[in-house]
Order: sequence, then C-alpha cells, then structure tokens
Amino acid sequence: MLAQLIPADGGKPITIVKDVTLVGRKRDLCDLIVEGENVSKLQCILVKTDGLVFVRDLASTNGTKVNGQRVMRGALLPGDELAFANVKFKVHLGPSEEGDDEAEADSFRDETEMMNLGNAKADNSESDVRLYSDDSVV
Repeated sequence: MLAQLIPADGGKPITIVKDVTLVGRKRDLCDLIVEGENVSKLQCILVKTDGLVFVRDLASTNGTKVNGQRVMRGALLPGDELAFANVKFKVHLGPSEEGDDEAEADSFRDETEMMNLGNAKADNSESDVRLYSDDSVV
C-alpha cells in the first residue's frame, strides 16, 4: 500500500514507508520531521497496516487534527486533511506500484523486533489495545 502525506501548501509528497512512524520536530528521535514552531517535539504516531493508516496523538500541545477536528486517535481515509498543529497535509492512500509491496516488506523484515508480552489478559488492560491468547474467542 502506498501512503503519502501531500503538503497543503505545495511541495513534494512524503511517503510513509515504515509500519510505525513517529512524527514531530525532534530530529534525533522522530522518523518524520515536521518543521513548524507549533509542532510538538513528539506530535503523533502513524501506524500503517492492511490498507489503512491510523493516527494517535501523543498529548501534543497544539493537537493533531483530521478534517479540522482535533483527535486523540483515529483512522485516516484517502483525501482526509491531516494537520500537525498548523501544518496541513492531504492523505493519499492507494495501491503500490507492481512489486513494491514485496520489496518494502523485505526491507523492513529485519528491522522488526518481536516482544514477548507474557500472559497478558484482555480484562486487566487499561489501554485501548486488548491482547488475547490464541485460544480466546473474540
């Protein structure tokens, strides 16, 4: 899947290539650096999976907005306007060019680190993510 952020004020589209992308203005920590005095050092996280991109704000000072509405988390759709503080982008989601998906998967396969979460249970979690064992009924 091709996921791009197209600057509203013109400019070159930014392709989201990683499955998890940290957005902000802190150069040595963020994957996507967004210039702007109102953008937080750690603005939000973009997660690309199965043809969708999700956004989660990281308690940024001036907020992350989708179509003008401040959000804490949500799914992005093609054509949505995504704003980090006052820096705006149009969201483009679409199929990759032939063969790109496999090449992209190969390039990131070695970077993925699996974490052992132990015996996490779905009913004690305070997060939005629920973990189930393989034999659980969803």
